[in-house]
Amino acid sequence: MQLLLLTERNGEPAEVAPSLAFLDHELTSARLTREFDPASHRDVELVLIDATANLGAAATACRAVAARAEGLPVLVVVGDAALAALKASWGFDDWLLPSAQPAEIETRMRLARERSATDQPSREASVGDLSIDEDTYIVRLRGRPLDLTFREFELLKYLAGNPGRVFTRGQLLQEVWGYDYFGGTRTVDVHIRRLRAKLGAEYEQLIGTVRGVGYKLDPHGASSSGRPDERGAPAP
Repeated sequence: MQLLLLTERNGEPAEVAPSLAFLDHELTSARLTREFDPASHRDVELVLIDATANLGAAATACRAVAARAEGLPVLVVVGDAALAALKASWGFDDWLLPSAQPAEIETRMRLARERSATDQPSREASVGDLSIDEDTYIVRLRGRPLDLTFREFELLKYLAGNPGRVFTRGQLLQEVWGYDYFGGTRTVDVHIRRLRAKLGAEYEQLIGTVRGVGYKLDPHGASSSGRPDERGAPAP
């Protein structure tokens, strides 16, 4: 199994949980961060997140993996003293102590993978002429693939997952960029403009503006005349 350990430690991965050294799996490590790019870890089958040193950073990393790599099992390595701080809202599948024995770690990983395979929902969504495939990170409009950046994909996917619902810029920033993103809300406006440009004049109204509130994905927003209308005009 291909394992990825997200940690702030600079030493060997086995320092987080010594028994990891005895498992017959390929283990790589990466820096614990609020950003997680699934495209950079396509072969990973399970993620271990080190919460033994920085619980807050571990929580953020859990949410990032859950949001951007749905269906990828996540185990949190946490010390006894921090067990009470664990929350299901982080999005992890299971936890283990640093002192866990090889058999216990192996079993927890296997069960997490089995649950993930059983519970994983369909990863392709369609809204009107728009289809979004989370496995390939490809968005198609009437069968034509769109050239989107990772963040544009995530933003469009989130809006498409809640068609018709209006989100404020702050809500989109929190859900798509993360809880500890420090950029301004105008970042959302910039990405909305880019998405509309890539959808083209006929379909740019799929992303509608509710003035004074925010944005929504409108399944009926395609302009029948091929020209944009006022409903999706950018907010001042």
